[in-house]
Amino acid sequence: LDLSHLDYLVLDEADEMLQMGFAEDVERILADTPEYKQVALFSATMPPAIRKITTKYLHDPVEVTVKAKTATAENITQRFIQVAGPRKLDALTRVLEVEPFDAMIVFVRTKQATEEVAERLKARGFSAAAINGDIAQAQRERTIAALKDGKLDILIATDVAARGLDVERISHVVNYDIPHDVESYVHRIGRTGRAGRSGVALLFVTPRERHLLKSIEKHTRSRLIESELPSVDDVNAQRVAKFRDSITDGLNAPGLELFRRLIEDYGRDNDVPMADIAAALALQSRDGDAFLMVEPPPEKRREREDRGERSERPPRAPREGLATYRIAVGKRHKVGPGHIVGAIANEGGLHRNEFGHITIRLDHSLVELPEKLSKKTLKALENTRISGVLINLQPDRPQRRERPEHRDRPGGSGKPRRKAK
Repeated sequence: LDLSHLDYLVLDEADEMLQMGFAEDVERILADTPEYKQVALFSATMPPAIRKITTKYLHDPVEVTVKAKTATAENITQRFIQVAGPRKLDALTRVLEVEPFDAMIVFVRTKQATEEVAERLKARGFSAAAINGDIAQAQRERTIAALKDGKLDILIATDVAARGLDVERISHVVNYDIPHDVESYVHRIGRTGRAGRSGVALLFVTPRERHLLKSIEKHTRSRLIESELPSVDDVNAQRVAKFRDSITDGLNAPGLELFRRLIEDYGRDNDVPMADIAAALALQSRDGDAFLMVEPPPEKRREREDRGERSERPPRAPREGLATYRIAVGKRHKVGPGHIVGAIANEGGLHRNEFGHITIRLDHSLVELPEKLSKKTLKALENTRISGVLINLQPDRPQRRERPEHRDRPGGSGKPRRKAK
């Protein structure tokens, strides 16, 4: 390549090029270009190695620094789930089954992890593929094209492999492994919320990584909303709903009459009820896989609790300045935290940082919002709907706990008093 007549040179993502080990290549290319040329260098950070290149190859450079109020886009809902390392795959599977999404990127830390997670998701029936630095460019292009066309829904990637990736249908980014620097986190979640669309960024945090979560919140000046891991009941409710939907779709499919006659003939010849035949066919389609998820055995639950996990957390008090509100939409309306935050923030004029914990139950949800909502906000939320349902925002009034049948009296023995006959 003859670079002797080059007039303009742009170095984009300069810090990333150096971190990836391309410093010698960059300097070799620069050395083969004319001394006087127009050079533009873009870098998220300015470490000493970048300063060295600017001093050596740029003539009287002008430095322009762009500072944003927040490092992350306003249209991206950021959440986190606390989960122990060994249970991340189970947590991801539950999220994929319960959370509605269009396309998703799952970020992991190593090339090996991309292959492992992708293979295990495919074994569980998800449309997933891995992308990392070892994958040939032609394969990378085919994979990204499949993601754009809807032939692929989940991409497992490393930071390096996802550089420059721009696919509009990516609605979710999952940080399967938490990044150790804030810049990587910002770059990762920037893969969603493109072209003015809303996006969701979900972060898995182990108990030992809470300090990294605090660092991300501090540097991005945005608070991540804590979400609960979808329960076994949540997953099973979604499986039942999808099964019912598949029956509805099948009833409208061509060729139904042929199979109806075959089944009617079978039922008449063998004196078997239609419901039993339908159940047998449904079971056959499962190919031996269990349809409903079951809770881990008690031994496993105890192990999880020893690692700091709880299958169901006790009720928690809202953080200072927040109160718990009840809205009339829940799991049966197929809503997620992103739907709730988006609707209330947009209609009520609230900032996403003003939200606290969100608990989604079967027919309602509990949302932590500022303790004193203005009359203007309350008025605006009166007609707010999520999934077509009026939310009917009300302060949550927990039921008073029942008094114990007996309790210790001052100076007493602590034994229950006998009732007089």
